[in-house]
Amino acid sequence: MIEWLRRAVVGTMPAADPVPQLRIGDRVLPIELRRLRHARRMTLRLAPDGSAVRISLPPWVPASDALAFARARGEWLAAQAARLPVARPVAPGSTIAFRGAPVTVVWNASAARRPQHVDNRIVIGGPEAGLGTRLARWLEAEARRELAQDLADYCKRARRPAPNLALSRARRRWGSCAADGTIRINWRLIMAPDAVRRSVVAHEVAHLVHFDHSPAFHACLADLFEGSVDAANAWLKQHGPGLYGPFG
Repeated sequence: MIEWLRRAVVGTMPAADPVPQLRIGDRVLPIELRRLRHARRMTLRLAPDGSAVRISLPPWVPASDALAFARARGEWLAAQAARLPVARPVAPGSTIAFRGAPVTVVWNASAARRPQHVDNRIVIGGPEAGLGTRLARWLEAEARRELAQDLADYCKRARRPAPNLALSRARRRWGSCAADGTIRINWRLIMAPDAVRRSVVAHEVAHLVHFDHSPAFHACLADLFEGSVDAANAWLKQHGPGLYGPFG
């Protein structure tokens, strides 16, 4: 491009629209708009870590309506933000959840670096610096082991070959099933009760049979899962955000 023309074009390009924001208490949060082709109404939520206000909306709804929708529900958002756990670094003496039960982190420099689950304690050695990182790696390994067994169980029940399993660090979803059959499950579910973790795996395996949320899908899920899907969903709704607290 001719230099003077390049300068003219660049100089006249409009600046990008600023990200809309909303004040919640003493915090100013960005508003993220997500247009969904099949949406019929707007839905509002706070990001699991409280970092953003998220609105899903149909394609035809003006952005201004979505922003007004969020501002009108400022008190509700503030109440949701107040319920979020306060992120605290994991340290000796911290209490975390493991498979639904509280356990105390016990650090002993002379103990094995690899964490050991003993009764209601997790004993970990090595340098105190990096303790949280080592513990998170151990939890992810435990999650992979348990989730692989869960996946094998439900695939056997569904009479489907076990697909690839990947651990997810998603902030919005506990599990997903890709078009190629790959199943992703959030590793933080190792901190939830076993029945809650297994309900998410069963949900994704049911998608291998019905790639939708039709009545046939829900019937398949009810047949696969040995517990109460409603109870598991209620637990995640109430306690799920707390699974993000210890490790961000």
